[in-house]
Amino acid sequence: METSTLGILAGIIGFLAFVPYILDTLNHKTKPNKATWLIWAVLGVIIAASYYSAGARDTAWTPIGYAIGILAVAALSFKYGEDGWTALDKACLIGAGAGLALWAVTSEPVFAYFLTTIIDAIGGLPTIKKAYHRPETESRAAWGMFLIANTLNLIAIGEWTLTIALYPAYVFILSLIMNALIYQPKGRARSRPKKQE
Repeated sequence: METSTLGILAGIIGFLAFVPYILDTLNHKTKPNKATWLIWAVLGVIIAASYYSAGARDTAWTPIGYAIGILAVAALSFKYGEDGWTALDKACLIGAGAGLALWAVTSEPVFAYFLTTIIDAIGGLPTIKKAYHRPETESRAAWGMFLIANTLNLIAIGEWTLTIALYPAYVFILSLIMNALIYQPKGRARSRPKKQE
């Protein structure tokens, strides 16, 4: 299968992964973290645009698909997501804001690509923490599909340069970590309330 076909397939699966995530959110099975999805929503558009500007073509479909899905989840998170804002949420929002301010002073697309990928990873920290403590609040179906999409996206890389490979490698690692956390039995045991004696 050609790399361009794999890239398109990865983008389609990645986009479709938001369907179970959104449905689980609407059914109160998944509780998205507002800070994570707000940061990801802002960055999703920037990353998709800067990644394309940096020269990616075959693997550009995944960030474009993600940007659309992320915007939908971010909107839902304010009604169906976790209540309140933790200290980690606030710290990540401040860090992301500082990174975006730095990004705003440059018009270099490659610099924006590297910086926003780092900020995107910072934005994922609250959701990683939540998945560790309360894995049942994340969608297994969605994250499984994200992992498939991100694996295909890695395979679709035609030219292995740091600029091209950074984002696909990052989202692959993120989805791998999330799948490991939401399927671990110890995490589920931590989230269960203690029995009354």
